[in-house]
Amino acid sequence: MRISTKGRYALRLMLDLARHPNQNVSIKEISGRQQISHKYLEQIIIQLVRAGYVKSVRGPQGGYSLSSEPSQITAGMVLRLMEGSLAPVPCLDDGADSCSRSGDCDTLPLWSKLQRAIDEVVDKFTLQDLIDRSDKPQIGMWL
Repeated sequence: MRISTKGRYALRLMLDLARHPNQNVSIKEISGRQQISHKYLEQIIIQLVRAGYVKSVRGPQGGYSLSSEPSQITAGMVLRLMEGSLAPVPCLDDGADSCSRSGDCDTLPLWSKLQRAIDEVVDKFTLQDLIDRSDKPQIGMWL
């Protein structure tokens, strides 16, 4: 499993908004701070607004802000929105037809355990956790 640029940028966008609470932040500001294409951020923000993670305000004082507290939004929520399934193999995708070999698959326990580990990590870290940990660059904090 590899997280796409879209997934990584969406997480960076959400963290940028989380670092500016109670403000309407423009795409231009985020683009400048994060060094991400304005056009690409526009595509990403549409999905985040539709999912209800971000709210938009029009007008001269308009912009974007988080719809919830950073402590209520997990990395997993953002990544699944952008990536779809985070399953390491297709047979574990949500809604995928069961593999005809699942009963005889010697590797299924490995893939299932890997899936649970991925879910546990991305669902454990909230935006607030990531902000708090970025202020303390000690490697042990991340483990």
